Amino acid sequence: MQIEPPPQELIREVAHRALEEDRAFDDATTLATVGEDLVGRARFVARQAGVAAGFPVAAEVFRQIDERVRLEQLVPEGGKFDAGETLAVAEGPVRALLQGERVALNFVQRLSATATMTRRYVDAVAGTKAQILDTRKTTPGLRDLEKYAVRCGGGTNHRRDLAAMAMIKDNHREALAREGRSLADGVAAIRARRPGIEVEVEVDSLDEIDAALKGRPEWILLDNMPPAEMAEAVRRVAGRAKLEASGGITLETVRAAAESGVDAISIGALTHSAVALDISLELEF
Repeated sequence: MQIEPPPQELIREVAHRALEEDRAFDDATTLATVGEDLVGRARFVARQAGVAAGFPVAAEVFRQIDERVRLEQLVPEGGKFDAGETLAVAEGPVRALLQGERVALNFVQRLSATATMTRRYVDAVAGTKAQILDTRKTTPGLRDLEKYAVRCGGGTNHRRDLAAMAMIKDNHREALAREGRSLADGVAAIRARRPGIEVEVEVDSLDEIDAALKGRPEWILLDNMPPAEMAEAVRRVAGRAKLEASGGITLETVRAAAESGVDAISIGALTHSAVALDISLELEF
């Protein structure tokens, strides 16, 4: 599976910010207690099963501290691993390994958590046509890395930002109504301002489907609908727009949503609620 990596410039920038935040270059303990010539290796060991993501960032973290550190990834990005498995090995000056330990682990643990949760959702809808999408509910400053982790888990990235795709949500609908304009008017205004951009319209009930279709959007978002209503929406839309289900969908309910026939299911929890995986760094001499 070929997974598009984040731009290297982004990885460098994020790694640098994290190292500066941790004041890794002024490590009061390591610089006083570890000789500059001591060399060793550190193994990233999984304490629980999961899906790997974030090791290119970990490699950059160590590189920025000391270019002599080399990281060999044993489980590829997007690859599954079991508890007890060694995921990667970093070799080089022990000072650099210790200075970068926490920052490298923070990235790997959190990004692997997102990849792991995504894979669970993807596996849960296997055999249906539904794609698992992420959302913009990301950690400020880390969106591109978290969306990369979603790809590592087999998910699909939804709109990256407010300019990448237009989405008329509930508050936009209210604003349009206050001005006496319809959903179709809203879609037309978007197309006039940004020709060629994809448009999605959110609806809360089946009664709003016809109004949404009048604007001929590419997507209609079904917000907090039960599976039976999703299936009815699929029947009514009849392929005239792609359908996205969203709102309160969990691992226990995602299969029923997928079986309604929708094209995609967006899950905010992939990026805002994934719990960091238990991965340790074990130093060896």
